[in-house]
Amino acid sequence: EADSNDDESLRRFLRETHVVASLNHPNIVAIHDTGAHKGVPYAVTELLQGETLAERMRGGPIAEKRATEIACQVADGLAAAHARGVVHRDVKPENIFLTNDGRAKILDFGIARIERPNTGASLLGLGPSSSRSMSGTSGNVLVGTAGYISPEQIRGKRADGRSDVFSLGAVFFEMLTGRQTFLRETAVDTLGAVLRDDPRKYPEVEKIPEKLRPYIFR
Repeated sequence: EADSNDDESLRRFLRETHVVASLNHPNIVAIHDTGAHKGVPYAVTELLQGETLAERMRGGPIAEKRATEIACQVADGLAAAHARGVVHRDVKPENIFLTNDGRAKILDFGIARIERPNTGASLLGLGPSSSRSMSGTSGNVLVGTAGYISPEQIRGKRADGRSDVFSLGAVFFEMLTGRQTFLRETAVDTLGAVLRDDPRKYPEVEKIPEKLRPYIFR
């Protein structure tokens, strides 16, 4: 449900429902219906039973086979979104849901970048009250989550599908090692680590099977 008295909340809600409803993929949460009750808009999504990837990883790293299955399913969902001109821009464990039947579902397209056909223009999620939006310099706003946001997003450049792939790589690394790839003491330090650090040099790399390293670090 969106807060009808908050224009920004309502704008984000309408944008997200429009985006998700236009996508039809088994690895993206489905919206079945939208409407309004007493002036309050709502969306009816599929019922998901299970837990988020973030909740699952509280128990430690994920086994190689299962981590690879999750990464592949998320990649399939992102590919479908990208084919429709949608860039998620906030791929992280909290936005990946693991259903009880073993399927990974991408959640929360509230700050997605949506290419309008034939124009290249986009809708931007810039919710100032969201913990995922961080003020930048020169009036720019960084949209995403520190530790998963791509370097080009930090630099204020245009995000495309490759930005989501970068974030998925960070998630895949975390699933196998139990280490949040770029997490540091402060958000500023974390953003700096994304720009500066090379995870291939982390000691945790030893936990990643040789055959998977090229995919993660690509």
